[in-house]
Amino acid sequence: MKITDLFINHNNNNLTKVHYPYIIAEAGVNHECSMDLAKRLICEAKEGGAHAIKFQTYKAETLASKNSPSYWDTTKESTTSQFQLFQRYDKFWKNEYEVLKTICDDEGIEFLSTPFDIESANFLNDLMPAFKISSSDITNNPFIEHLCSFNKPIILSTGASYTWEVQRTVELINKQGNDLSLLHCVLNYPTDDVNAHLGMITDLQKNFPEYMIGYSDHTLPGDMDNLLYATMLGSSILEKHFTHDKSLPGNDHYHSMDINDLKTFCKKLEHMLSVMGSFSKHAIESEEISRKNARRSLIANVDIKKGQTITKDMLTFKRPAFGISPSEINNVIGKTTNSDLNKDDILKWEHLK
Repeated sequence: MKITDLFINHNNNNLTKVHYPYIIAEAGVNHECSMDLAKRLICEAKEGGAHAIKFQTYKAETLASKNSPSYWDTTKESTTSQFQLFQRYDKFWKNEYEVLKTICDDEGIEFLSTPFDIESANFLNDLMPAFKISSSDITNNPFIEHLCSFNKPIILSTGASYTWEVQRTVELINKQGNDLSLLHCVLNYPTDDVNAHLGMITDLQKNFPEYMIGYSDHTLPGDMDNLLYATMLGSSILEKHFTHDKSLPGNDHYHSMDINDLKTFCKKLEHMLSVMGSFSKHAIESEEISRKNARRSLIANVDIKKGQTITKDMLTFKRPAFGISPSEINNVIGKTTNSDLNKDDILKWEHLK
């Protein structure tokens, strides 16, 4: 599945409420500026079942001022300055991401990276089918307009936002004519399960019915069921942080999924969707024998002679459904028989005038 195909199918109304979501493994900067590690993350994301792997592209100098305080769990990542933390991981730039794009193409997984400045957006445009906008940039109108100018689909995370803020940004993007998907997100690292508020997915669906809705997950991986719940609520895109080793120190590793978590989720997802089945109510093929043998027919409750007029007390209803359905009883009463019927015979239309 490609992200552009997902947007096309959505625009053609070809998506049911619950379907196989587009899975983004959010590697971010968990490569720690090692090309070998970045390649490993790409290969493991593909093996685990992700459709895309997404990195983050920034320079500390253009992202945060030197006095920007932390917003993460400092018991896991002790750095209290955003600038200092981002400076540690901002060594990959245009040449490195071009190499990562080639590796992704070779491995058969889509390459994405969230840009955090104009320069990175400009060179990433040649490498990606869509742009992801971080929740932190939902009010960054000039940057959003620049990203929209590339005429590519926009995936917008909506963490820490009110509906009116989302609406304002949706209107801004809509004026540019870009395809759009909105991701429910809670901007905590990590997000406690009690704060996940997956029900907000349905509020986004209600308020923005013309757009694809998804979920960007910051909860601890656990049993990966939070992503299942998001899928059941109709999420078309799922994004979750991804690492090769959850035990590593740092801001992202400890709340990321790894390849085993991803495989677990994909296995559960396949089972859930197979159980979900069709969303159009109808009798399925395996039920046909039950329709014939477990439903009932009108049955002669007494011996009935040829030429007799059928009355209600002459009839009962029993299995199987080889004859006239009990739902037709009012069309049977008052008709006359054209043959003899014995008690317990199944009544059929050919028995009546």
